[in-house]
Amino acid sequence: MIDKFTLKPLDQTCSQVSRRPHSALEETVASAWPGTHRGMKLLVIEDDERMAEFVVRGLKERGHIVDHAKNGKDGLFLAASEQYDAMVIDRMLPDLDGLKILKMLRAGGNHVPAIFLTTMAGIDDRVEGLEAGADDYLVKPFAFEELFARLGALMRRPPVSDVRTTLRVGEIELDLITRIVTRSGKRIELQPQELKLLEYFMRSEGRVVTRTMLLENVWDFHFDPQTSVVETHISRLRAKIDKGFEGDHLKTIRGAGYCLRAE
Repeated sequence: MIDKFTLKPLDQTCSQVSRRPHSALEETVASAWPGTHRGMKLLVIEDDERMAEFVVRGLKERGHIVDHAKNGKDGLFLAASEQYDAMVIDRMLPDLDGLKILKMLRAGGNHVPAIFLTTMAGIDDRVEGLEAGADDYLVKPFAFEELFARLGALMRRPPVSDVRTTLRVGEIELDLITRIVTRSGKRIELQPQELKLLEYFMRSEGRVVTRTMLLENVWDFHFDPQTSVVETHISRLRAKIDKGFEGDHLKTIRGAGYCLRAE
């Protein structure tokens, strides 16, 4: 078991504002990961700012949701408390190195595929990394396309129980393959942007999502357009997923934002 009590908490519940937003899922099929499910949720643990930006941006551009931890303790906390489809871990990290992170995760029953990034190119170093539980090992510097191909190869392996193809929050279900949304077995027709918004909420289940987070991660606006685009889409989404059903799942948290949770 991993003792999460000693780790720095990164998320807050619906009663508090979340400080760590997720990135939005890109909508176009062209950006989907060939041969794998769309919208993979990935964790990058990397302390080098430029390297992290390089990797995270590349993965986001191909339509995947990416969380980034800047040090080992935060990375371990995220890996142990969230559900990911794959992890990219720098071997040399401040406060807790990649080897220790992966050993602790594997000992705790976490078998999410992981690739080590490292400057340590020796055979013994590679063997040590693989024996710690890594599925692959990539030496820096590297081309992003190589990392992308290696992650793709991992994702094409037979699925394991950790990999999700469906999101569920209460009675609402989103099939990540067919992109079909249902509530209590009844199909709900959503427009592309409404679907994107719902998926973001579902992946942030139980956490407060602010207007700024939605603008940045669903609309890719890094400024406030001074429009009611967020409020309008939330109103439309709420009318489709809550109206006519027993209990509201999409909540407005006064003075903070919005939160999707089951009753």
